[in-house]
Amino acid sequence: MNAPYPTAAKPFKHPALRLSMIAVNVLLLQAGIAHAQNSDNAAAPAAAPAATATTSNIGTVTITGEGDQLGNGLMVREDEPKTRSTVTRAELEKERATGNVFQSIGLLPGVATYSYDASGLFGGGLSIRGFNSDQIGYTINGVPVNDSGSFSVYPQEFLDNSNTCAMSVTQGVTDLDAPHVGSTGGNVSIVTCEPEDQKRMRVTQTVGGLGLTNSFVRIDSGRFANDMAKVFMSYSHAEIDKWKGDGKAKRDHVDFGFRFDFDKSNYVTGSMNYNRAINNNIYNPSLAQLNQNGYYGDYASQFAGHLTPVKGTAQNEASQSPAYYKLAQNPFENVIASVTGVFRLTPTTQLKIQPYYWYGFGTGGTQQYALSETGFLNPATGKVGAGRDLNGDGDTLDKIIVANSSVTRTDRPGITTTVTQQIGNHQVQAGFWFERAVHRQTGPAVLVNNDGTATDIWLQDNQITGPTGQPYQSRNWKTVSTSYQFFLADSISMLADKLNVTAGFRTPHVRRDFTNFASEGSNSQITYNVVKDYNAFLPQAGVRYSFDDSNQVYVNAARNFRAPPNFAYSPTNGNVTFVNGRAVVAGNVQAETSNVYDLGYRNQSAFGTFSGSLFYVDYKNRQATAYDPNLNNSVYMNAGAVRNYGFQLEFGTVPFHGWSAYFSVTNNHSKQLNDLRMSATSTLATSGKDYPLDPSWLLGLSIQYAQPKWYVRAQTKFTARQYATLMNDEVAPSYTTVDLDAGYRFNNTYFFKNPTVRLNVSNLFNRQYRNPSSVQVGAGNGTVYYYLGAPRLLSVSLSADFQ
Repeated sequence: MNAPYPTAAKPFKHPALRLSMIAVNVLLLQAGIAHAQNSDNAAAPAAAPAATATTSNIGTVTITGEGDQLGNGLMVREDEPKTRSTVTRAELEKERATGNVFQSIGLLPGVATYSYDASGLFGGGLSIRGFNSDQIGYTINGVPVNDSGSFSVYPQEFLDNSNTCAMSVTQGVTDLDAPHVGSTGGNVSIVTCEPEDQKRMRVTQTVGGLGLTNSFVRIDSGRFANDMAKVFMSYSHAEIDKWKGDGKAKRDHVDFGFRFDFDKSNYVTGSMNYNRAINNNIYNPSLAQLNQNGYYGDYASQFAGHLTPVKGTAQNEASQSPAYYKLAQNPFENVIASVTGVFRLTPTTQLKIQPYYWYGFGTGGTQQYALSETGFLNPATGKVGAGRDLNGDGDTLDKIIVANSSVTRTDRPGITTTVTQQIGNHQVQAGFWFERAVHRQTGPAVLVNNDGTATDIWLQDNQITGPTGQPYQSRNWKTVSTSYQFFLADSISMLADKLNVTAGFRTPHVRRDFTNFASEGSNSQITYNVVKDYNAFLPQAGVRYSFDDSNQVYVNAARNFRAPPNFAYSPTNGNVTFVNGRAVVAGNVQAETSNVYDLGYRNQSAFGTFSGSLFYVDYKNRQATAYDPNLNNSVYMNAGAVRNYGFQLEFGTVPFHGWSAYFSVTNNHSKQLNDLRMSATSTLATSGKDYPLDPSWLLGLSIQYAQPKWYVRAQTKFTARQYATLMNDEVAPSYTTVDLDAGYRFNNTYFFKNPTVRLNVSNLFNRQYRNPSSVQVGAGNGTVYYYLGAPRLLSVSLSADFQ
């Protein structure tokens, strides 16, 4: 019988956003909705401000044909005085339909990336020149999508690959107009495809190993309203089983938007992305657990069960290890919505306004938890010890398995306003960004049924309450992050554009207003509030000189900034002490800064394009986050000063008798310059050691042979060994992966056009490898957990257009 224990009273809860899939399907039948964000720069009339490189487009680049003519779609001809790499639609359309941004940019120079599974539906990890993913700023059509509290990134939530047209990686330098207060290592800009000018419906069906299925449909309205408007909407549903253990990933995704052109210079665009995913977690072992349980060891497939309630006798339901897989889930949903207006105020002045809203709600980590019936907070004493009968046996002697984990809700409105003014050979850009993010992080609990399932996987309905009627909370935080920045840039074209000089600055400011409400969590019985302000003046300058149409050099220098994450002020991080009953930030909680320098050379010829750069990075107060992926718990550390230096190269050919190739190589050295202070009297000798999670060598290669109706390509990536700890006493070995892709386009028929079949094979040779989940101090000071490489996965996709 699948009946829960007696349920508690239903308290006030944070509502989760619900979107009816029935309503979505009805909307998909109406070809009147669409997405709009131009991925190309519109040509501007003489003396008018041209479109500049921003976080919502790929800047001034040249793409021959569809972009497949250069480096298999993994490269474009850049002209900016900074180091930047771009993936185009020609590459993205060959990838598996369920893929995510980390997978798509994995071959670019400086990028070290891995996925939790081959489909991309479970997410992944990334670093760029040694900067972790939470030190990189990410935008979708100009909207910031890093977590507002921790700056974490969840790539599986973003977009359908089928709607993405370009992804640009700016290595090391954060763009001046980028809306970030947590980016010391550059930014990643994702641009969605324009709605089609012609009415069209595209359908794609993908099937593959591990029960993979992905159904995608997109409807474009084509131009209407006197050719002033066009819109699209798409919906996809994807599922795949875990590659080890029981459980799966399920995702429903909607992309929507519009574009309305008043004339050639004035237009309004809007977009909305909705994602709802329910994933069973993949277990991430320590090295000892990996050796003991093997590569395919995972969460338990059977629930240990509840004990029979007996009054007067203590039933101690010890939490089984590893946890039951149905009590290790990650349900989450989010919405990213924005409207952008571009208006030509004068022949030389352009105004751009973009309000946006980001919403997220869900849980994470492992929900299985053994809750003591006397583990409730007593508000009168401020201590844990109040009792509540949970299993209905009439006593409070027991410890009961419940479902408890972190629940996060984020409401994040913001706006960016930019004015671009052309003054002779100067293009001046000035703007202001403002955002107010309310980040609510709680830890409620619900009862567990006899079959091991939570009564509500979202931990909202029938929450467990204590004897006072208040919900049990293993944490109870509220963070209001108010961020803003002014930015100013001047791009000067001289000597018939042979010489370009850019200079500017941005002034990010963030106020962290963190409140810990008294709860049952560890060291959390006192309500306190911490308000901290962080700001910086961040100059940036670059020079590019073109010797001729083929050869150019550039130099760039920039200062970057990252505020501390909000959990640095939590009661479990050791940074907060109490003086006369008031909370005081006592730890070394300072903003991270980096000074980045690049010296580069580009050669752009009829044969192909080469780009190379030398880089040097000087860190101050480098923030290291120790993360336990099984408990979804993060601990903040200040690792002091770190120095990075190295070089990166990339080369892409144009097709020659059907053959084309792309190659990238990165060499990076990262050294710690300070010993790590563990306490007032204790330090660890980390000075001179390599900084972890930073492979010294990365090599990427893509080789393709293509004919008008078909193609075959192979891609390989080498990742050198990397340390997992600041003490360099645990290491992840080097590894190489190989992927294989192929496609064939059939002839058009009366009913459909562009019928295409694609084959994708990931990890062709079934290599086993591991990546550390986060930085740890040392093997003796904490446990290092690893994400394991997924085995070979084969999938086939069939797509066609109906017009």
